[in-house]
Amino acid sequence: MMQAMAQAQGLQIQVSHQLEQARPSETITIPWSEVNHYLPGALIQKIAVKDKNGKVLAHQVTNIAPQAKDPKGIGIAYGELIFQYHFAAGEKSAQFTVEQIDTVAPVFETKAFGRHVPERLDDFAWENDKIAHRTYGLALAAPAPAGVVKEVLVTSGIDVWFKRVSYPIVDRWYNKGHDHYHKDEGEGMDMYNVGKSRGCGGTGIWDGQQLHTSINYEKWKILANGPVRTVFELSYPSWDAAGIAITETKRFTVDAGHYLDKIESTLQYAGGQTLNAAVGLNKTPSDKGQEPRITLIQDAAHGLLAQWVQQTSKGAFGTAVLLPNANAYTEDALNHLILAPVQSGKALTYYAGAAWDRSGEILSKEAWQDYLNKMAQRYRDPIQIRLSAKTP
Repeated sequence: MMQAMAQAQGLQIQVSHQLEQARPSETITIPWSEVNHYLPGALIQKIAVKDKNGKVLAHQVTNIAPQAKDPKGIGIAYGELIFQYHFAAGEKSAQFTVEQIDTVAPVFETKAFGRHVPERLDDFAWENDKIAHRTYGLALAAPAPAGVVKEVLVTSGIDVWFKRVSYPIVDRWYNKGHDHYHKDEGEGMDMYNVGKSRGCGGTGIWDGQQLHTSINYEKWKILANGPVRTVFELSYPSWDAAGIAITETKRFTVDAGHYLDKIESTLQYAGGQTLNAAVGLNKTPSDKGQEPRITLIQDAAHGLLAQWVQQTSKGAFGTAVLLPNANAYTEDALNHLILAPVQSGKALTYYAGAAWDRSGEILSKEAWQDYLNKMAQRYRDPIQIRLSAKTP
């Protein structure tokens, strides 16, 4: 083993899966401890990730790791090495290498990003190269002081910003001002309606007759921030669900190239009983004056709740929730809901997102449902990774 390691010229990564379909923007994660094992002392700014043809791929290294400090400067505090690969249809395996380099690695294009927005009443906004979202902090929920004009909205629903471009727009749109990002000036627009609904993928507890939800988030934490993946957490103040006091933390994983984000909702409550978690889509998501024609899609086999919304003048869009362990559907006055059992301290994992036909990729209800079905298959068939030393 020591002799093999001494001869190693890099880390070799073999990735495989079982599906015949294409898997664009497949995210590959390698614990940095493994990289450090094969390349002792490797540093994030002096490595290259290459495909089988020697093409350098964009990569990211997180600092989400058990060991927070690195006193010797050898990289032990890093978390994961992250990169992506586009598997063509029928391509079920691919090989990559990680090598140390003498020059500094390039700065890769940012395709995933999120931030707290204190200048807009504590919004938290995030995006990738396909779609953008935001949700709302306690400053928006606070009543307006006497003599002050201030927007007030109490909701933990999730908003959608529809993009027509692949580059980041969150900072650009906030800098433009509120009125501008409600108009499509070539980059897309905010035309989604949240109100007091769940928006696009907000959560709650269903007691059999009524939905109980949190208010706006109170704490945020960014764990990783692009260029390939952004990870952040939002925590919500205690809320009442039919006599049960609940706190909630959501972890969002936002990957480049995907219309759906992974969301892990962890509830904490006393008693140990199993509750019915609900994830929702707003029944009236369209912009004002659009007279929408909404098609509801419920596919229990895939744990899918989705909409296709045809508007009068602002195009059509889809929204969706994929909840792998869903067991029922229901609704209330504001939301279509998909349900799954949840226990205190155990994460409920689901996927939520949206797409707009004017982005030029998903142009119809059928295309949206096909995309969602294929993503559901990908979630059920995670990639397999095998590591070895690359030798001369």
